[in-house]
Amino acid sequence: MSGRAWRVRRFDLDTGVVSESAQWGAPEGGYVLVRVLAAGAGLPDQMMAKGLFPGLAAPGFGLGEEVAGIVVRVAPGSRYRPGDRIMGITDFMSGWGGYADYTYVREQSSALVPDGVSDVRAAAFPIAYRTAWVALVERTHVQRGEVLAVLGAGGSSGLAAVQLGKAIGMTVVGIASTADKRAAAMEAGADAVVDAASADLQADLREAVGGRAVDVLFDPVGGAVARAAAAALGRGGRLLVVGLASGTTVPIDSMDLLMRNVTAVGVFAGGTTPEEDEAAWVALTRMLADGELAPVVRKEVPYRDVPAMIREHGGSAGKSVVLVSTRPASTPSV
Repeated sequence: MSGRAWRVRRFDLDTGVVSESAQWGAPEGGYVLVRVLAAGAGLPDQMMAKGLFPGLAAPGFGLGEEVAGIVVRVAPGSRYRPGDRIMGITDFMSGWGGYADYTYVREQSSALVPDGVSDVRAAAFPIAYRTAWVALVERTHVQRGEVLAVLGAGGSSGLAAVQLGKAIGMTVVGIASTADKRAAAMEAGADAVVDAASADLQADLREAVGGRAVDVLFDPVGGAVARAAAAALGRGGRLLVVGLASGTTVPIDSMDLLMRNVTAVGVFAGGTTPEEDEAAWVALTRMLADGELAPVVRKEVPYRDVPAMIREHGGSAGKSVVLVSTRPASTPSV
């Protein structure tokens, strides 16, 4: 297969991301080749383009970690067939990103798109919701009635955690830096929101839930704001280290963990077993089909505007999705 692909040729946000011709051969076992319809965007794209993403040290790789698309070729033993519409995580660590006409998708990290779910929403789903599931279900085993505080609650992973927490039956407080992002968290189901710039985040978080301590802190942001929010955790609380949108992970005081019986939990969605992935995708796609989970897409970006989107990432709430291709009118529309 031949087509276009956005690739990082040098670590420069202004000139380093270029669209060029590419070729795709038959997929290896464990992967399928898909014609990309839409691709989800995120902060990692910008980190990759700057040369700051772990494991991608040399230029010459594609961008775009998640897609919705049509299967065009499979390896022997695949559970998919050509023509299936799937969503999943690309083989971006091997250089095959989703901002392209075709890409390879890891079967273990994919699922059929439920009927009635658009290509755009399907492309926005895989990474954020799989990460939220790892954090809240697999790594933390949260319980109905617990208090969940979500940092970066207006971003894609934060909004996914808000929705999943509410679906589980938790009381959810969103923490976000702008009024737009706080409004998005409320629309996603948060019971209350708090300004990330608060002078006393610990007090504001506890006031938001009637004086209760926070049981679980979902932290894709890190830095000083995460440390301030972690002070609101009660005894037995769990600090979920999900990311570092601020540029640094949360500073952890081991003596503080000891004295308050607080647990710090690392969350990496790529470090899961096939059995965990299968169970997660079954549950998540059911919840997506039932409307319990619904990606918040605020911007649809034409293929030609990928470099500008990467440069400007992070200014608004919700998810951006790149529109790569179209399908025949006989199939569900975007």
